[in-house]
Amino acid sequence: MAYRIKTEDLYRWCKIPAEELVDHPESKVKVRMYDTKPEVFARIGNLMAEEIIANNKLDKPTKWVLPAGPMDQYAYFTERVNREGISLKNLWVFHMDEFLDWQSRPFPVDDTYESLEGTMLHGFYKQIDPALNVPAEQRIWPRVSDLDALDRKVAALGGIDTVWAGVGYKGLVAFCEAPRSPYYTITEEEYAQSKTRIVTLNEDTLVALSQRSWGGLSNAIPPMAVTIGFKSMLSAKRAVFMITTGAWKQTVIRIIMFSEPTVEYPVTLFPKYVPEIILFCDKPTALPPVRGQSKLV
Repeated sequence: MAYRIKTEDLYRWCKIPAEELVDHPESKVKVRMYDTKPEVFARIGNLMAEEIIANNKLDKPTKWVLPAGPMDQYAYFTERVNREGISLKNLWVFHMDEFLDWQSRPFPVDDTYESLEGTMLHGFYKQIDPALNVPAEQRIWPRVSDLDALDRKVAALGGIDTVWAGVGYKGLVAFCEAPRSPYYTITEEEYAQSKTRIVTLNEDTLVALSQRSWGGLSNAIPPMAVTIGFKSMLSAKRAVFMITTGAWKQTVIRIIMFSEPTVEYPVTLFPKYVPEIILFCDKPTALPPVRGQSKLV
C-alpha cells in the first residue's frame, strides 16, 4: 500500500524549531542553514565551482541538471568562473524544463518570464567568458519535438553528477508535480521511472508562481510545460536543494527531511535513490510553521 503522510506526523514535524533541524537524528538529508538568502546562494555558487574544478583536474566531464529558477547562485558561480578562468568546456547541462502555451507549443526564446531558455541564455550563459563557456551542443533542453532526446543523452553519458534544484511548496522538482487525478494512480516506483514529458501545471502551482512574480495575476503564468522526468534526475550522485522562499516552504523542508517516499510530495523520492542530498535554506524558511496555539494541531 502506498505511503501517505499522517496528519499527526506532519504536525509534529512542523513544530520542530529551526535550530534543531541541522543534524537532526531523524533527517534523511543533510541540512545546511544560513542566516540570510545571499549567504545560501554564495555557498551554493562556490560549491558549483568546486565540483567543476575537481572534475577538471581529473579530466572528467561534469554532468548537471540546472534550473532556470532560482537564479541567484549563478552570479556567484559565473563571477568565480570568469575570475579564476575555470573552463566549462567539459560541462554538460541538462535543463529542467520549459514553459509551453495552452496548445503545448514553446514560446519564442527571449529574455522573458515565459522563456526559460531565454532566461538561462541571458542570466547564465551570457555572463560567462566565451573562451570558458559551455559548448552550445552540451546545453540540452527538453524539447517537444523529441521528448526522448534528453533522457537518451543522460543514459549515454552514464547519468548525472549533481541535480541543482529549487523545490515547490508541494514538493515539485522541475515541473514534476504530484499526480492529482481521482481516476488513475501512479505508484512511487512508476514515478521514479518517469521520462521527459509534457505536463499541465497543477492549479496551486499557478497560484504559487503568480503570487511570487505577478502579484497574483495567474493569467500571466503559462499553463503547460515540458519537463525532465525523475528517471534522469534520480540517476544523480548528488542533489542540492535550494530553498529560501520563506513561509511558503517551511512545511516542505520538513517533509523532505522526515517523510518516506510518496508521490504526494515527489521530492521525497530523492533520498531513496540519490546517495547524497544536501538541503540549503535560510533561517526564515526554516522557522516552524506551527508556532502558536490551535485546537487542530
